[in-house]
Parts: sequence; C-alpha cells; structure tokens
Amino acid sequence: MACYILMSKSLIEFQPLFTDNLPGDPQIDNSRRQVSGACYSFVNPTPCSKPALVAASPEVGEQLGLKREDIYTPDFVQIFSGNLLMPKARPYAMCYGGHQFGHWAGQLGDGRVINLGEYKTHDKILSVQLKGAGPTPYSRNADGLAVLRSSIREFMCSEAMFYLGVPTTRALSVITTGEQVWRDVLYDGNPAFEPGAVVCRVAPGFLRFGNYEIFAARGEIDILKQLTDFTLTTYFPELGKPGKETYIEFFREVSRRTLDMVIHWLRVGFVHGVMNTDNMSILGLTIDYGPYGWLEAYDEAWTPNSTDAQGRRYAFGQQANIALWNLWKLANALYPLIQDVNALKEVLEDFSVTYGQRYKSMMASKLGWMTMGEKELALLKQLLPLMSSGEVDFTIFFRTLADLKIKDPVRPFFDQLRDQAFYGDEAVVQPDLENWLNWIASYQKVLIDQDVDDQDRKLKMDAVNPKYVLRNYMAHLAIEAASKGDHGVPGGLMEMLKNPYDEQPKFQHWFAKSPAWAREKVGCSMLSCSS
Repeated sequence: MACYILMSKSLIEFQPLFTDNLPGDPQIDNSRRQVSGACYSFVNPTPCSKPALVAASPEVGEQLGLKREDIYTPDFVQIFSGNLLMPKARPYAMCYGGHQFGHWAGQLGDGRVINLGEYKTHDKILSVQLKGAGPTPYSRNADGLAVLRSSIREFMCSEAMFYLGVPTTRALSVITTGEQVWRDVLYDGNPAFEPGAVVCRVAPGFLRFGNYEIFAARGEIDILKQLTDFTLTTYFPELGKPGKETYIEFFREVSRRTLDMVIHWLRVGFVHGVMNTDNMSILGLTIDYGPYGWLEAYDEAWTPNSTDAQGRRYAFGQQANIALWNLWKLANALYPLIQDVNALKEVLEDFSVTYGQRYKSMMASKLGWMTMGEKELALLKQLLPLMSSGEVDFTIFFRTLADLKIKDPVRPFFDQLRDQAFYGDEAVVQPDLENWLNWIASYQKVLIDQDVDDQDRKLKMDAVNPKYVLRNYMAHLAIEAASKGDHGVPGGLMEMLKNPYDEQPKFQHWFAKSPAWAREKVGCSMLSCSS
C-alpha cells in the first residue's frame, strides 16, 4: 500500500519496500530492548515544538519529485522534522550490529534514525530517513536526538562529497526542533544544552555491513538469507538469481565498491573518522558523517576523531586497511550462505592487489603523470615524507602543483608553494630545502620524459584535485552563524562547494591554509562522536 504526501501541487509516493519484504519486530512499543528475529521495528518520530528550516538541497528534493518552492512550505518543515506523518505511514528503525573500534558491539541499530520509507520510480529507489527525530528501540541509553552542530556538518558534508564525485549518501534538509539537547561535546564531563535539529538523509539504501553481521552472530541464518536475497533482488538484480555463486559475486561487488569509495577518499584527502562496520554501506556509499575531516597538514596518522586519538585506528593512512578488515567481517557474516572459504579469500586478496594498482593510478592522476612506473613511484615515495615534515597542506599543494610549468625555474615556484601551502615555519622547512628543490626538478624531468603538455596537464590535474573542500573550520563558522540565525554563511559555502574544481574568483579567500586559531579550537581540529 503506497502512502502519499500532498505538498502544494507536488505528490510524493513512499512505498514500504523494506518492511513489506522482510520480517519485522512484533513488539510495537517504543522501549529500548534487544530485538531478535527481525530486520526492523516500527517506530514513530517524536514531535518537536517549533520546527524551522535551516538549510535544504533543492537538487535532492527534485529527485524525490519535489519542486523548489515546495521546500519552503510549512508542510515540508512539518513532514521532514517528523511532526507530520503521511496517511497509513509506518516509519521504522533498522536492526543491525557492528564491530566498533575492532570489537564486536552486539546489537546497535538505528538509535537516532527513523526511516520514512522508500521513494520508487521505474528506474530508481531512494530511501528517506530522519536523523535526530527521537528514540527508537535501538537507542540504548541515548535520547535519539541530534544537535544543530552535527546536523549542519552532516548536511554540508553529504552534499560537498557528492559534488566532489565521491560515492555518498545525500541530505535533503536540516530543520531545528525548538528543543534543547544535553550533550557532552568532548566527553570530558562538561555537558551543556545545544539546539536540537533533524537532518533528512536520502540514498538508494542504508544497509550496512552490520545488518548482515547481527544475524550471522545470532545464528539467525534464515533471516540472513532473506535479507541477502532482498538486497540482491532490490539493489543488485544484474547479478542474477540468489544462490551460492551469486552471493560470491555480491561480495565481490561490495568489495569493489568499497575500494572505489576509499580511493576517492584518499584522492580528496577525506578522513571518515569512524569506520566501524555499522558505518560501512553495502552499496559503497560514504555514510554517517560524524567526526570527519579533510587533511590539512599532510599526516598519514591524522584522525579527526578525538575518541581515536590514542589508537588512531581510523587515521587517513589506515583507511584502506580498515576497509579490508571490515570486508573480512562481512565475509564471515556471509559465510553461512556461501560456505566456501577459498572463494571469499580470493575476493579479499584481490582487494589488496587492486588497491595497490588503483592507488598508484590515482596518485599519478593527482600528479599529472601519464603512468606510475618505478621511477615515478620512487619520486612519490620521496614526496610524501617531505609533505609530512614540512606540514604541507594536502589540498593546496596538489592544486598549486598544477600551475608549475616544465620550464619554470625551481626556486621561485618553491617559494610560492611555501608561502601558500606550508604550515611549518622556516626552522622546519629549511633542513629539507635542498630535497624540495631536487624533488621539483625531478618532477619536471618526469613531465619532460612523459612528453606531457603543460596546459593539458593542468586541465587534467584540476579535474581530480579540488580547489575547495569543507575544512572543519569552515563548517565551524557555518554552525556558529546558523546558531545565531544567520544562514548566509552555510548558504555561501554550499554555493562554493557545489563547484569544488572550478576557480570561482569570488571564493578565492577560502583557498587558503586554515587560520592559526582553528588548529586547536574545539570543532575545528578534532571532534568527538557526540551529536
């Protein structure tokens, strides 16, 4: 049975695709509990007192059949804050588990997410969910709410990643609730009230590795099979009829998509921050934007997550390894359906081999090289330690490198690069000066040997090296402004981030190193999972 929302002259049709095809929780009260034998629990959003629109993506709205003017109606705010349900609607929260920081956490589930349903046309499916709309049976000891700070960060990053060309979930809107939410931002015993908010997330699907892990861990293999078969027929119909060989191909495709996602992360300098298995999309989408960040001073050990500050499990340079680790856990979950260790190991081994090939190809494109042979690889291996010791801004370095011409003198270019991209002071940079000059000269020699045209190289490098990314201090400024009722800063940043590879002269001031004040400020350097 389809459910409808009438907004002005537009009609949205949500279909209960997930709940119609998978077993649900027979218990209908919204109490925190262990849920067994079910893929979801029905639950309604908690009404809020004074919802107000902060930001929206008309482009995402259009995918749902909404006209631009519909977004600025009272109905839109009521529906996507969770205050107004469609007739016959049955919102739900998913049941899943996960490995968190390397340890099995048992049941997790949608603790602060409520799914409104699926929007389906002849050629696409979009799942729509509200994050921060109240508690669910999976909320454990939490309140199921979200704050404006984290909601703006998720909205902006979802859309910024999309325009960067990174596989990602999208965001339709951020709506404040009028409520105050109690949060301890740094988990240091100093909680405070913050404005509450709800973000509406949109994606083809929100299934995670943990959705399959929970049923394997509990020995609920019949449900595991139902869920996997549903996944195949809904999202991977091209793989064929469910069965052992199809399950193997399914795992291979998940592995391929996961690798593609991580390569894109490394290309743009993105660090997810919380690569738990419950935050890994089965569709290879970047999902759950919490303590994320973009590399500024190059450091493979950098993580934006204060919770991970000691172990640095989810640091920039560890993301491919963790993706593989997570795929091992998914392989374990799918094993009861496949029962072929060698077939699963083959997929996992192929991930490692392919990653090495894809990484070198990606870095060659960032450097403007046609190929990455042994000579070029040796030069890359020289570059990364230099960037680390000089505290070189990742985004600015690669974008500026595209301006270097084959016959340019080396020293003037280095001086320009140092002024624009180095966080390290003279005492840090000087010992490496000769190495830097030699590296630049060797880089130019490679361009000559590969017969690369300066103009063509710049066009190709600018297409893969963004000029503008959502640095944490930018998001912080947007949050501060929105908290005061000024939506101009978030709106201006989103305008810029929709064209991250373009020059955009009016936004040139954002193409700069992060200011000194941001390097230690809460919310600008490292963040917690608090939202």
